[in-house]
This record gives sequence, structure tokens and C-alpha cells, in this order.
Amino acid sequence: MPPPRVSVEDSGRPLPDLGPLPLVLEHRVLKSLLGAWALAACSPEETAAVEEHLGDCGPCAEEALRLRDAVGLLHPAESLDLDPALRTRVLEVCLDRRPPRIPVPEWAAAYDAETARLDALLQDIGDAEWHAPVRLRWFDGQRPASRRTTVAGVIAHLLTVDGLVAVALGLDDPLAGTPAGPGTPTARTEAYWQAAHFPPTRSVRGPWREQSHSLVRTVSFAGGGSGKLPVPYGGFELSLRDSMLDRAFECWVHADDIADAVDYPYDPPAPRHLHTMIDLAARVLPVSLAERRRAGLAAPPRRTRHLVPAGAPGRSLRLEIEGLGGGEWLIPLDSPAATGSAAHEVAHVALDGVEFCRLAAGHVSPEEAAAGQDGDREAIRDVLLAAASLSRM
Repeated sequence: MPPPRVSVEDSGRPLPDLGPLPLVLEHRVLKSLLGAWALAACSPEETAAVEEHLGDCGPCAEEALRLRDAVGLLHPAESLDLDPALRTRVLEVCLDRRPPRIPVPEWAAAYDAETARLDALLQDIGDAEWHAPVRLRWFDGQRPASRRTTVAGVIAHLLTVDGLVAVALGLDDPLAGTPAGPGTPTARTEAYWQAAHFPPTRSVRGPWREQSHSLVRTVSFAGGGSGKLPVPYGGFELSLRDSMLDRAFECWVHADDIADAVDYPYDPPAPRHLHTMIDLAARVLPVSLAERRRAGLAAPPRRTRHLVPAGAPGRSLRLEIEGLGGGEWLIPLDSPAATGSAAHEVAHVALDGVEFCRLAAGHVSPEEAAAGQDGDREAIRDVLLAAASLSRM
């Protein structure tokens, strides 16, 4: 007779893997799991039991298909577009590891960033949206003003005004051969629009894009010392350093106009860039205030029999900017050559950073600007009007 067989457990060999036993569930339990199955929230064992049941039960199979279709409506397919911030993150990592051989000057970084953001917006819009109506708005010194154009017309406007910087750097003028009259931004824009046989189309993006790249390359090769180069704007002039900030500000403002016209989400500039734009406006405010006084649009200096000597402290308004790009500036009220002085502070204005920029762009009237105010009401009104008067088409 053969000897008795040894149990597998006593042999020392591994036990055969029989796998998990299938769940045996009642019909009502399987039906209650259909919603979780459609959401892919069942355990592997429950999923196997439900799917085996669907092969034998017609009503449950129909219910499962209906639930799976409903889940598809609740979870639409995600966009395959790249994250808009991906380019910035990749560049930051690359530059941290290996700085550029010829870096962009800090005072030109805002222009570089804003033109890149606007170019990304233009890449996303369709052919028809280039003809979407856009209303350019500004403050002419006494009242709001506006000019109707299209998305393509706005890019043509940026191309021609950026051309003032290009000419100062010795680059080609986009208005070459076109009589532009006085070299003011408005005159140049009108000359470009009128010289075109047809309204601007998306083809204007190429020249604008190439010109913006040329400006950034040229100031980078020229080095930081080129920032003092004067750039004439017709009735006034700015240094190249301030002109690049001015063009960055205009690029953001008009990009926001375009985004509103085509229903495109658009964020304010990076806080460090916004701060430099606000700083430029604060530094130019005393000059704007003096020009309004000469034109009879602002009250003359009070409690002073003569203009404050250059470099001396005088009556000042404290401009406090909150939020993005925040900071404090003391604005001299009696003379552009005076210095702001906390000891001579007669008024205090607090504004959100983006709201102040909208005021300086002429998109918000001085009366509508949500400002915290304290002190000399006349001085506050004059400064807010001077800020709005910084705007132009």
C-alpha cells in the first residue's frame, strides 16, 4: 500500500496562489454599487463583481451606461494647452543654473515680460477676433476721451509708439516714408492708420513682435549705461530707462483692453514690475501737476509766495499704494524741483496698486477712483487729476 501523502503545508514548499475569491453579492447590493462603479470609486473586488453582473442583468447594464454618460458630462475633457506659467518656470530654472551671457537690464525686464504676455494672448485668438472692436480710453486733462479701433488697430498703435524708442536706438522706424507730423504718439498712430489702404489685420503682429524683440536685444547689448539715452515723445522726452517702463505700462494696459474685447483672462503684471511702473508715475506726477497749473487747470501753490527752491523740502502729499506693487511716495506739491518731505505733509491718499494704474491710464476718472483721503482736499483733487492726465491714447 502506498504511504500516506504529506500535506503541502508540511512540505515547506510555497502554497499555490489561488487569488482573491470573487465576491458574491445580492442583486440589490450590486445595483447600489452602480453609481460608485461609474465614478471609478469601487474596490477591485467590487468592480469585478459589478462588471460580471452587468453581463447577465440587462436593466443594470442600461443603468450603468446612463450613469457613465452622466459622469462624462460632469467631468469634461481637460484642455491639452500647456500651462501658461510653464515657460516662465522653465526659464527661471534655466537661468538659475546658468545666467545669460548678455542679461536684459533690470529696467527693461518689465517690457520684455509684458510684450511676451501680450504675444501669448495674440497667439491664442482666432482670425475673426483680430477685428473685434476695442475702445482706447484716456483722460485729456479735463474730461475722459476715447477712440474706437480693433484688436489689430491696437497692435498697430503699440508698433508705432514703440517706434519712438526704436528710432532713439538707431533701429528702423515703422513709419519710415509716412508723414507723421509732430512725433507725438497720437500723431504717429493716426498717420499709420491713415496710410494703410485697408484696416490693420493680424499681419501686424509680425512687425510688432520683431520690433519688440529688437528693442530688448539692443538695450541688452548696449548695457546698463544706455538707460540715460533721451527718447523724444514730441512734447516731452523720457530717458531710455523710463521710456522702457512707459512702454511696458502701455503694453499691459492695451493688452488688458484686448483681453476685455475677446473675453480672455488677463492678470496684472508681476508685483516687482508693477512697482517700477507705479514708481515712474509717482516721479512724473509733480511735472504733470505743474503743467496743469500753467494751463490754469490746477490751483496755484498755497501758503507760498514763491516757488520752492530746487532741492528744498516743500508741501507734500503722501501717496500710499496698497497691494501689488505697493509702497509710499512723497509727492511735492509746490514745485517739480522740490523734494517731498514728511515734515511738510499736508495730505494723504491711499490707493490699490492696480486701481492707481487704471487711474494713470485714464480708465478710471479721478472722481471714481476708490481712494482713502485725508488732509488738504484741494491738493488731493489736484494730484488725482494730475495722475489721470498722465494718460494718452
